[in-house]
Amino acid sequence: MPSFDVVSEVDKHEAQNAVDQANRELSTRFDFKGVNASFELKDFVVVMTANEEFQIEQMKPMLEGAMIKRKIKVSCLEYGDCVGAGKQVKVNATMRQGIDKELAKKMVKIVKESKLKVQASIQGEMVRVTGKKRDELQDVMALYRGDETITMPLLFKNFKD
Repeated sequence: MPSFDVVSEVDKHEAQNAVDQANRELSTRFDFKGVNASFELKDFVVVMTANEEFQIEQMKPMLEGAMIKRKIKVSCLEYGDCVGAGKQVKVNATMRQGIDKELAKKMVKIVKESKLKVQASIQGEMVRVTGKKRDELQDVMALYRGDETITMPLLFKNFKD
């Protein structure tokens, strides 16, 4: 019986490339000349460092633009609070991964409402979709891609025919 798994993951290599690209853009910006500002990636947490809080706010669109160019959904970013004062201010931007229970229930509901002859089941941090025909599974993939209420980046893995 054909099936596939829906997971929410961010490619670490692409995330590192996005951070590197944002750092390059930071070094070429005129308004950041002579400013000690940087992006750093540690275990899916981007640490943004700058001299002032308003500079951090200017750095957020740079990071988001670089992530969009690398095809990473920006909606997976969760910004923390500004930490520090004086010479250095830091903000952590966490990249959320995994499908939480609320989103998994919504994804199962989308499949049931579509009236396709497939079953969706929640298995930990992923959703498994099974059906008799490959075409119906591809229709489910198209449903998930076209749904704007799903804000997490989705990957379709383990497609078995």
